[in-house]
Amino acid sequence: MSRFLPTSAKEVEALGWDYIDVILFSGDAYIDHPSFGIAVIGRILESEGYRVAIVPQPNWRDDLRDFKKLGAPRLFFGVSAGSMDSMVNHYTAAKRLRHDDAYTPAGAAGFRPDYAVTTYTRILKKLYPHTPVIIGGIEASLRRLTHYDYWSDSLKPSILIESGADLLMYGMGDKSIIEVAKALKNGYNAKLLRKLPQVGFVADREYVERLPEESTIRMASYEECCRNKSAFGENFVKMEIESNRMEQTKTIVEEAEGGYVVINPPCEQMTTEELDHSFDLPYTRLPHPRYKDKPIPAYEMIKHSVNIHRGCFGGCSFCTISAHQGKFVTSRSERSILAEIEKIKLLPDFKGYLSDVGGPSADMYRLGGKDKELCRRCVRPTCLTPRVCPNLNRDLEPLLALYRKVREVKGIKRAFIGSGIRYDIPNDGGRYMKEVILHHTSGRLKVAPEHTEAHVLKIMRKPPFEEFEALYAFFQKVCKENGLKYQLIPYFISSHPGCTEEDMRRLSTKVRALRLMTDQVQDLTPTPMTLSSVMFYTGEDPYTGNKVFVAKGKEEKMKQKSYFFEGRRSENRSPRVENRDKKMENRGKNSTFGQKKKRY
Repeated sequence: MSRFLPTSAKEVEALGWDYIDVILFSGDAYIDHPSFGIAVIGRILESEGYRVAIVPQPNWRDDLRDFKKLGAPRLFFGVSAGSMDSMVNHYTAAKRLRHDDAYTPAGAAGFRPDYAVTTYTRILKKLYPHTPVIIGGIEASLRRLTHYDYWSDSLKPSILIESGADLLMYGMGDKSIIEVAKALKNGYNAKLLRKLPQVGFVADREYVERLPEESTIRMASYEECCRNKSAFGENFVKMEIESNRMEQTKTIVEEAEGGYVVINPPCEQMTTEELDHSFDLPYTRLPHPRYKDKPIPAYEMIKHSVNIHRGCFGGCSFCTISAHQGKFVTSRSERSILAEIEKIKLLPDFKGYLSDVGGPSADMYRLGGKDKELCRRCVRPTCLTPRVCPNLNRDLEPLLALYRKVREVKGIKRAFIGSGIRYDIPNDGGRYMKEVILHHTSGRLKVAPEHTEAHVLKIMRKPPFEEFEALYAFFQKVCKENGLKYQLIPYFISSHPGCTEEDMRRLSTKVRALRLMTDQVQDLTPTPMTLSSVMFYTGEDPYTGNKVFVAKGKEEKMKQKSYFFEGRRSENRSPRVENRDKKMENRGKNSTFGQKKKRY
């Protein structure tokens, strides 16, 4: 039977360990499941023979006992903010403090700091100055170079500079963590560590001057970016072009605050066998027993789901998936996927329903370039817009075959597709979408047109709205023919660069004309290392230099978002409900309901 990795001195003692090789600190609760990065890293290190402990959500405001309780590891500390950037986790797009945290028991807020990676690392470096600290996860990965920080409305230097970490691992760390651990096995060796792929570090001028010019990309310095917004935009273009290459061979160098941030090229793309290995490790698939009966919302959402691939070639301007997981898709084998389903069936609360069989985009399984030589020469950020690449393999038969095998598994009543679907991929006359609607929809199928206006969609790197309208007509046709009362639920974004109030008014009119529900909507949160955040900060498209309208002010953003709900009351609610809602609103103004909770 699988056991959890230890989280306390008592658990370490019970294992009979007299030392720990690696101690991992995380901003999330410890859930031993392949959907949570800290569990994956811990299990990979364990499979390589290392002794690993995890300290989840350490208290950074008391006497720091959580940082001291296990002492110093033999090799290194690993630090991650968790499955989300801590600032996205903490604040709404309006910069209001959230009242909950999906990655904490009972959804409670206040159990991780702002800028968690920096906070944890500084504490560890102060307590254990001679023990290496390796940072990773999405917060570190997307802040590895100069980046726009929406919450302070300023440019920040690399998180390496701010945190004082010894090394940064970017992207998915399945392969790089093994190399880092091997390099540290015989003690800290900066020369050896700096040769590793998919890592970043701070070096001096002498080191940088020795780098071969032909294999180095020189970025504008952090200080130059602060003086010149266009320089920051140019940096992003250089970085995105390089990250979109199938084979990345160049080292990126950026001067900042008297040092030089050096980002080595990544590891080779994972193979199916390597990805299978990460998912086949002996996870308990459960939250640690320390949380007792307190449910963790993020776990409740994914505990009966299966991730079938990594990577996304959609390249949406506002999305961090391709920046973190990569543009090229790696898919798991059918064997590994079906084996995971057998494990899910053994969970005590499983009733026969898989909540999701998907990935970053559910219909990218086993898709990619037909001619790999063409892919090697390509630097497009997306294979789908402004038009679908003619070299893209769009054969969805392997995915449909997988769906059929999942449906045939004894004990599986229904397997739903809860992930997003790129409706601009299928070109099979509706065969794929029909099978999804008939066999894998729980009553609501969610897709993401994001907007209705052509010029906004172009900036977002999304397909024309007409393609969504065609999907909607097809969806209604299939439902009518089969007597299904399903709903198509679209995702929309307001306040994206390029979007004006008039664009939102048009969106509202078109959505109401289609009689669509606008439940899944959000105001743009500019997250680090996305094209959208660069345009939001600079007010221009970094590829063309053309000016782009940006709704930055709080009132402007609120006004744009309000169009999602325009007409809803008058069209969809009775006068009785209207009067009730008005009373509730007035009551709320004179009560403490909805006011910010104190953080604790």
